[in-house]
Amino acid sequence: MNPIFEKGGKLYWLHSTVDAFETFLHVPGTVTLKGSHVRDAIDLKRILILVVFAAVPAALFGMWNVGYQHSLAMGVSGVNLWSNFWFGFLKVLPLFVVSYVVGLAIEFAACQIRGEEVSEGYLVSGFFIPLIVPVDIPLWMLAIAVAFAVIFGKEVFGGTGMNIWNPALLTRAFLFFAYPNYMSGSNCWIAFNKGETPVADAFTGATPLALDGASAQYGTSFWDLFLGTVPGSVGETSTIAILLGAVLLIWTGIASWKIMVGSVAGALAIAGLAQLTGVSDIPCYMHLVMGGFAFGTVFMATDPVTSCQTETGKWIYGLLIGMLCVIVRLFNPGYAEGMMLAILLCNTLAPLIDHCVVNVHNSRKAKKFKVA
Repeated sequence: MNPIFEKGGKLYWLHSTVDAFETFLHVPGTVTLKGSHVRDAIDLKRILILVVFAAVPAALFGMWNVGYQHSLAMGVSGVNLWSNFWFGFLKVLPLFVVSYVVGLAIEFAACQIRGEEVSEGYLVSGFFIPLIVPVDIPLWMLAIAVAFAVIFGKEVFGGTGMNIWNPALLTRAFLFFAYPNYMSGSNCWIAFNKGETPVADAFTGATPLALDGASAQYGTSFWDLFLGTVPGSVGETSTIAILLGAVLLIWTGIASWKIMVGSVAGALAIAGLAQLTGVSDIPCYMHLVMGGFAFGTVFMATDPVTSCQTETGKWIYGLLIGMLCVIVRLFNPGYAEGMMLAILLCNTLAPLIDHCVVNVHNSRKAKKFKVA
């Protein structure tokens, strides 16, 4: 049936859509023949599916944790692995459905209008979006936010590889500023079935970052935060699950370890300085396991499209993200979590950072030639 969808065929206007499904199911036979391209066995599909695989541990743990937090809020003692996971799976699944249906529909439509091939870029963004939002976010709000992020954050710039900001983070930013009551507080982080009433003594729905006072912060131990048995966005709570993904991304060379290390170093530097000067009595290392820092550092900051391309620029970019994240956390009482804003701001600055790095490098080379 391929000729029908090729140029001159009756259904050529559906060529982009048919080609997307065909190349998703089969490896395309096209190869690079000329031009300044890197010849390698890996292609965009393999890169993106590996990123999704890297985020699977965080997603699976997040589903279980959704059920676990629900059980705690209902006063149920004990750890029932299967029932908690099944409850969380049923709560998170609609988020994935809305994310992919809305996002891919817009992506397919945009490619049809432009007459281009449908790229696989949204496979990653669509997987990340449900992991960085509260589990009880209304689905219609999520649909509007996804549509905004894909249209104005991606398609208007030309699609995959051309966007300035990370689409998944842009979705979260839209939700935070358009519907702040559903993105903060104690109620949005715990999922309930209709008609359920939590046990008052057992219900502690606030995330560690939202708790008032340092003493409250210490109520959640480092190991609880590292393991991830705390309220929060679906995929952001478990640092250990996120680190498993980081190992895969670094081992395959898909994500830059320099950005990750730079982000951690920047956060520790500002948090340590704040601790030494008495601005904050939270141990500096606690910032690494609180909120969305780990998930943002591993999966969002390392996005190859929106991050820096130069090696020196990656260090600067990572350091700025870590520093800005902690600065926002410490000095903005209205927004306890600073990772989203830090990454989006550095996405904006990434081209400027690369430009400055290249200019400095060229200036040094020019001086060497003059001396010679």
